[in-house]
Order: sequence, then structure tokens, then C-alpha cells
Amino acid sequence: MDIGKNYTEAANFLAAIIAVWRPTTGMEETIDTEIVKKDNILIVTFKATSMSNVKAISAASDRIKELVEKEHPKKLIFDFGQVKFFSSQVLGLLLEIRAKTKAYNGDVLISEINPQLHRVFRITNLDKIFRFFPNKEEAMKAPDAEETN
Repeated sequence: MDIGKNYTEAANFLAAIIAVWRPTTGMEETIDTEIVKKDNILIVTFKATSMSNVKAISAASDRIKELVEKEHPKKLIFDFGQVKFFSSQVLGLLLEIRAKTKAYNGDVLISEINPQLHRVFRITNLDKIFRFFPNKEEAMKAPDAEETN
């Protein structure tokens, strides 16, 4: 009997259960966001401290994409000031929205991200394609991306 193989199979089985299991209490089905338009700038402020629920992130993504397609903002600022944790799905959301804004020369900026989350951007080299600011006011004043190149 190959104990290593059985252990691996058991570990994979448990990982699969954990990946799909969602407790019904305490899990947000929505991500509270505040979206403000100032001139040709959209500011998306995430109000949740944790962004890990797949359905909630997907719903927020749909809402933001709809606004981006409708408004075509010159700048789209994501304010992460209250966020302490996010899943990798949030990175996908940011990349997808960045692609949409690039289609009409818009720019995606990130403000008030905590150092641990900023580290995720550095590890994945996404810090090379997003610009980061200490707060949304500084992001609003930042020159357009084509002006900095």
C-alpha cells in the first residue's frame, strides 16, 4: 500500500471540499462599494474588509464593468483603504477592467492599498502595469498615463 499516494489523494479531496464549501453565516453575498463620479473620473471605494466570495466579486465586477462601458472614464480609481484581504479573483477583475479602459485610453489607478496587498501586486509583477497612490485625492490629481510615458 502506497501511503504517500493515499495521503495525497486525501489531501486533494479535502482541498476540493474546502474550495466549494461556503458557510451560510457570516459570508457576504455582496461587496459593498461606493461609486462616485467626479468630472471624467470614477472612484470605486470598496467598503468590505475581505473580498473573497466568488459570487460577490463577480456581481461587483459586473456592476463596475457596466459603468465603465457606459461612462468611459478617463481615470478609474479603486480605493482599497478598508480592504485587508482579497482573493486572486480581484486581480482578475482589475485586469479585465484595465483592458476595457485601455480600449478608449482610460487609466486604472489604485489608492490606499495596505502593504500586504501591495506585496501581492509586486510578486505578480502587476505593480508594473498599475499606478499606486497613497489616497484617492492624489490619484485624482495624477497626470494621465500617456503624459507620464
